[in-house]
Amino acid sequence: MEDILILVDEKDNFQGYMGKEEAHVKGVKHRAFSIFVFNDKNELLLQQRALHKYHTPGLWANTCCSHPRYGETTDSAVHRRLPEEMGFDCALTHVYEMSYEVKFDNGIIENEYDHVYVGRYEKDPDVNPEEVQNFRWISLPVLMAEMEDEPEKYTFWFKKIMKEFDFTAVL
Repeated sequence: MEDILILVDEKDNFQGYMGKEEAHVKGVKHRAFSIFVFNDKNELLLQQRALHKYHTPGLWANTCCSHPRYGETTDSAVHRRLPEEMGFDCALTHVYEMSYEVKFDNGIIENEYDHVYVGRYEKDPDVNPEEVQNFRWISLPVLMAEMEDEPEKYTFWFKKIMKEFDFTAVL
């Protein structure tokens, strides 16, 4: 069954509900979240999106990202989705919010009000191959250099968050 997303305005105020596919075709703003998990070396756990994903297949992204569903809080959604994608859960702290809109070449429009969470975990994930092609741990300086040299390898929202938010302040 299709996920029913929570529609919001530019200030994250509730506006209604819509199916995930329709929201992404029409470009309607909806609530989303992005999770950034670090280990004790302050390396960030990245995921490479599965090759059959409906947008940005094969691109590298933050640890996990998705949408809260109808009747679900964002705080509960992050603890549902992290185990679904990465095979583990951990304590998460809400650290940042941002809004963005981007149109992909397949007609899909991401128009999201994104809640950013940070957590800590020390083991390698047990990824869901339906969601994740690969993973890796990376230091922030190396990641920033790679994003500068090869930005096309990373998702739009991941690059935007990394540019706007100083993770060293919360590590």
